[in-house]
Amino acid sequence: MTGPAKGPATGRVWREYRSFILLLVLMVGFRSAWADWVYVPSGSMNPTILEGDRLMVDKHAYGLRIPLTHRRLTAGEDPARGDIAVFDSPKDGISLVKRVIAVPGDTVMLEGEQLTVNGVQARYSAGEGSRVRELLASTQTHRPIVLQEAGVGRLHDILLLPDRPAQEILGPITVPQGEYFVLGDNRDNSADSRYIGFVPRANFVGRATSVAISLDPERHYLPRRNRLWVRLE
Repeated sequence: MTGPAKGPATGRVWREYRSFILLLVLMVGFRSAWADWVYVPSGSMNPTILEGDRLMVDKHAYGLRIPLTHRRLTAGEDPARGDIAVFDSPKDGISLVKRVIAVPGDTVMLEGEQLTVNGVQARYSAGEGSRVRELLASTQTHRPIVLQEAGVGRLHDILLLPDRPAQEILGPITVPQGEYFVLGDNRDNSADSRYIGFVPRANFVGRATSVAISLDPERHYLPRRNRLWVRLE
């Protein structure tokens, strides 16, 4: 006589591991829709963000999303001038981190290093020189200059690289409805709206709020001591 038939393997797996599976689903959902961290491999946001920074991203700021999609359950806030935003590039879908410079309806112009938004020219002054020492040695060879930019958004530092100037003249152009104009704080080394075009509202993933930890690629990825839970400008 044969014994009672055993339940299917999937049933046993569910009974034995359901707590772990539920925890995993909750973690994936939380990271996809509410908060997450992103690794920054490039210097396009120097001096604000350094290569090796791990950024905390508030993913519900621009609307709560269905996990693993760009479909939103809530509207959230619209990206604002000065936000450091994470978004999917409209050119190739790669995740990028840039600063929002102009919102729908704004007119933006960039002539040389002079930024103008809605007819108001940004004001520039000397930035904190010590920030140059934080940059990678390969960037310091370009004789970087740190300036403070004010008057067209939140006060923040930008970086200029006299040895490798970027696109010098842009606009004036008006930002279409539902789209945004973004720039890297490193104005001479950033693949931003000058090259990838306007960013649609639906492409925005979240707002970067702080540097959780920073690992220095030039020092065997050891943590940078002064970049632990640093609030972003």
